[in-house]
Amino acid sequence: MPSFRPLPPSLRPVVRSKAAAPDAASIHVPVARAMVDCAVYCEGIRLPGKYTHAAALNKVRDLEASGKEAFVWIGLHEPDQHQMQAVADVFGLHELAVEDAVHAHQRPKLERYDNTLFLVLKTVNYVEHASIALAREIVETGEIMIFVGPDFVVTVRHGEHGGLTGVRKKLDASPATLKLGPYAVMHAIADHVVDSYLDVTDLIETDIDVMEEDIFSPTRKTNIECIYLLKREVVELRRAVAPLTVGLQRIGTDHNDLISIEVRRYMRDVLDHNTQASDRITSYDEMLSSLVQAAAGKVAMQQNIDMRKISAYVAIAAVPTALAGIYGMNFDNMPELHWAYGYPTVLAVMVIICALLFRAFRRNHWL
Repeated sequence: MPSFRPLPPSLRPVVRSKAAAPDAASIHVPVARAMVDCAVYCEGIRLPGKYTHAAALNKVRDLEASGKEAFVWIGLHEPDQHQMQAVADVFGLHELAVEDAVHAHQRPKLERYDNTLFLVLKTVNYVEHASIALAREIVETGEIMIFVGPDFVVTVRHGEHGGLTGVRKKLDASPATLKLGPYAVMHAIADHVVDSYLDVTDLIETDIDVMEEDIFSPTRKTNIECIYLLKREVVELRRAVAPLTVGLQRIGTDHNDLISIEVRRYMRDVLDHNTQASDRITSYDEMLSSLVQAAAGKVAMQQNIDMRKISAYVAIAAVPTALAGIYGMNFDNMPELHWAYGYPTVLAVMVIICALLFRAFRRNHWL
C-alpha cells in the first residue's frame, strides 16, 4: 500500500482567511447612551461635574471613607442587556432584578436582595382626546424600576412618559431631603408617580361623567363600544395602581433596618394617596359595570321601540295587501265585482282602515 508524505512547509499553499464581519449582537452600546443623568450627592448637596456610573460610585466611596455621607443617583432609560449588566456589575445588583429591569412588563412589587431594595412602579399618562368615540387609547402605561442600596439609587425607566427630571430638580433644591439618604429619593419618585395616579383618575372621572350623561339622555343614541373602551382603560389603570399597595405597606413594616423612621413616615403618606387612587378606580369600575347594564337596557328599549314601529307599519300595510289579495283571485261570483263603483269603494275602505289603524297606533305611542 503506497504511503503519503506531507508536503514540506515551503511547498504548502498559503490560505488567507478573510476577516469576519463584526456581529451586530457583539457590538455593545455604551452605558452612556442609556444614561439620562448621573450625580453624586454629599451631605445633601449635588457635587458639580459629570461622572460615569463607575466613577460616581468610586467618588462616593472616597467621600464615605473620609467620614461624609454621600450617595450616587444614576438614571437610565430603556437600557439593553449589556448596558444594564454593566451597571449591575458596578453596583452589585442581583441578576433576577436586572432581568426584570431589562425586559420590563412587570407588576408593581417590592423585593429585597440583601441590603438592596427593588421597587417596581407603573407610570400612567392620560391621552388627550376630543371625544371617547374618537379615542383609541385613554391611558398609557410605563414603568420605573428603582434599585436602592446603602449609597446608591439606580432608576430604570421604560416608556416615553414619566420622566424624572422634575423630581431630580426638586430634590436638588432641597438639601434637607437629600440628607435623609437614598431612600428619600425612592420616596420622592414614588410620591411623584402616585400623585400622577390621582391626576389621571380625576380626568377619567370627567370622561365617565360625559359617558353617563350620554347614556341617560333620551335623545342621544348610545354607543356601547365607548363604554367597553373606557372600562378596559380603567381595568388597565387598576392593574397599575392596586398591586402597589402591598409593596408600600411592606416598606413601612418589613424593612426598618434599611429605612429611617422619617422616610417611613413619608412613605405612609404615599400609601394613603395610593389607597385613595385605588378606591377611586374600584368605584369607577363598578360604575362602568352599571353603565354597561344601563346601556344594554337602553339599547334593548330602543330595539323594542323600533320593533313596535315596524309592527305597526306592517299591520297598516297588511290591510291593502289582504284586500288586494282577495280581489285579485278573479272569481266570477265576488261581491261588487261587476259594480261600477266597486273599485273606488275598495280603495276608500283601504284608506279608511289604514287611517284608523295609524290613529290608534299614534294614540298608543307606537308611531
